[in-house]
Amino acid sequence: MSDSPDRRGVLLAGSLGAFGLYSWAAGAEAATPQSLTTLRRKPGLKPKNILFVLTDDHRYDALGFMKTQGFGDTPTLDRLAREGVHFRNAFVTTALCSPSRASIFTGLYAHQHRVVDNNHPIPPGLVYYPQYLQHAGYETAFIGKWHMGIETDAPQPGFDRWVSFKGQGHYLPHEDGLNVDGHKVAQKGYITDELTDYALDWIGRRDGKRPWMMHFAHKAVHAEFIPAERHKGRYDKETFRYPDSMKPGVPGRPMWVENQRNSWHGVDYPYHGKLDIGDYYKRYMETLLAVDEGLAKIMALLARRGELDDTLIVYMGDNGFMFGEHGLIDKRAAYEESMRVPLIARCPSLFGRGAVEQVVANIDIAPTMLAAAGLEAPTHMAGADILPLIGGRDVPWRKELLYEYYWERNFPQTPTVHALREERYKYMHFHGIWDTDELYDLTADPQESDNLLARPGHEAMAERMSTKLFDLLEKTGGMQIPLSADAGERNELRNPAGSSGASFPSRFFRPPLR
Repeated sequence: MSDSPDRRGVLLAGSLGAFGLYSWAAGAEAATPQSLTTLRRKPGLKPKNILFVLTDDHRYDALGFMKTQGFGDTPTLDRLAREGVHFRNAFVTTALCSPSRASIFTGLYAHQHRVVDNNHPIPPGLVYYPQYLQHAGYETAFIGKWHMGIETDAPQPGFDRWVSFKGQGHYLPHEDGLNVDGHKVAQKGYITDELTDYALDWIGRRDGKRPWMMHFAHKAVHAEFIPAERHKGRYDKETFRYPDSMKPGVPGRPMWVENQRNSWHGVDYPYHGKLDIGDYYKRYMETLLAVDEGLAKIMALLARRGELDDTLIVYMGDNGFMFGEHGLIDKRAAYEESMRVPLIARCPSLFGRGAVEQVVANIDIAPTMLAAAGLEAPTHMAGADILPLIGGRDVPWRKELLYEYYWERNFPQTPTVHALREERYKYMHFHGIWDTDELYDLTADPQESDNLLARPGHEAMAERMSTKLFDLLEKTGGMQIPLSADAGERNELRNPAGSSGASFPSRFFRPPLR
């Protein structure tokens, strides 16, 4: 794909459908600082060591203490939540690898940082929060999966230590190997364990004279799920509970969702093959075990060094993953299982134990990490510091969260989605398809199975939320749909023996007036 700065996007002017041209380069320039500035320091706060652990496709409830399925052990993550803080309503603003990772690093929405899919290049001048930490005297390291903007493993700005791999990487040794500080190094073993060893080595060599920050990004638990040899088959005899919303023909379900059942991302034709969702989930949870074990080793090392209680440890998923909900697999959609993620933090010298109920998001990570370093976040960030929420302080906080996903030609099953999630209601607005939108009462219908827009009586609420959605997009520079050149295979097939196309909603039918 070309990195040319003169590519164009389509300007979407509200819901009225007026169009114009938008400069991709101009949008990036407006959203990114042109130089790395020195941030103001917060008075009286000693900079903390920071360990940020990111997993891939880890949904919010795939944790042992959540007891979602009756099986699935995560003792270290359970400990982290028990001794720290569990953010019960944590989300990503785009449920896709590259956009979410860019939002974590920048504190910006995808329409601001412009890494809107897994193929868009990183705009020139985009600044990551580790660059600010490095500028402030931190020792910094990146260990693991970069997979942001382009398929590269080259060292990126803001890191003194670099260990990564191309694209998705490989669970088992592969000829691509690793990139260690710009040098190709062979991958020797199971990727989760090997990355953990690199992390242990780097932390173990710190002399304590300067604070440090590590961004530790696992390949796990991305498909295809391959557990470590020692964990294979652990959950073979367990029983998977299939989600109620997996059944076909749910009234009010949009046509595109029902049609996606028989597709690459649907339960009737998953990855254009045959796949048992229950067995798939078991391999997923087995693959997570090595992540949990590795974190236990890192925490043990920090304890031996006398640093455990003074290190901010944050664990997060880059997006969720659906295992049959709404007849779908994977992510991208604005359903809870797709956009909701685990978020747990521990640092006894900074905060106590508990839970946070407010809606927090990936755009909040960058300003929070800067706050833990004693730095004021730059004003261009869309997210906010979540540390005050932990102490239960009465601080101004968002009443709604903006979600966005932009249609990908190589995965055409999911349309462009903009959604607004309030504490009780969620509104989903689709672009480029002839279909119904969605509105859910999350209190009465947490499984999102009763689309309120499928029957009369909720038009005013949808209009209110739509207005608020577009107001947010307008205020944050999001009134455009970025375009990118074709990239990747087009996964557009359907199983001839699978489910047929869905019918139009009955409200679309009306006899001719004359």
